[in-house]
Amino acid sequence: MLRVENIFASYGKIEAVHGISFHVDEGEIVTLIGANGAGKSTTLKAIMRLVPPGAPVLTKGDIFFEGRSLLTVEPHNVVAKLLIALVPEGRHIFGNLSVLENLILPTWTRKNDPDVPMDMERIFELFPRLGERRNQRSDTLSGGEQQMLAVGRALMTKCRLLLLDEPSMGLAPQLMYEMFRTLKKLNEGGLTIVVVEQNARLALQVADRGYVLDTGEIVAEGPCAALLDDPEIKKIYLGG
Repeated sequence: MLRVENIFASYGKIEAVHGISFHVDEGEIVTLIGANGAGKSTTLKAIMRLVPPGAPVLTKGDIFFEGRSLLTVEPHNVVAKLLIALVPEGRHIFGNLSVLENLILPTWTRKNDPDVPMDMERIFELFPRLGERRNQRSDTLSGGEQQMLAVGRALMTKCRLLLLDEPSMGLAPQLMYEMFRTLKKLNEGGLTIVVVEQNARLALQVADRGYVLDTGEIVAEGPCAALLDDPEIKKIYLGG
């Protein structure tokens, strides 16, 4: 479904990603793990074709979605036409809008789609707390509820590929595990997922395959069970 081929990405004169390649098959959960500054978020931004400032410039390589180069796709059509959605690090919800208004906004990509109300109710089934707070200003939600809203907002695009950047950041353990259980449920329903996550152990327990990034390069890859058992991965990324 997704193929990243030898990409280099830079912020100004600073190169953050140095020739990484990986693939994601339809129906998989794939995780990218690594320390801060490893290039994980940069990779997701490159896939989404986000534009500067705040996003990297792809200087070499290519990214393919179902055989089509994303370099030929206008950034807004990555969401609207190809149905790829990003849950960004830090959530970036619209705090002055209600939960319901945040969920309505991404449906601009689904003009006259009769399934929008049904999909909205599905979000409230996945995240009952959002249903209880649907008319509440989103900046008054807890951190966990805001993360649920960020995921729900991405799902309202009717995406086929969901990219998540640090979905567990700032969450209490219970909410963190709840979030990953929800992601697993979505995947079992057919959604393909790429997740960037600093909680490497949790990500590897949920995903099918993983890639380990270090200073902009992939240094290890494979089935998650194998990565969890790798002594070097355990020592460096899983706390021994």
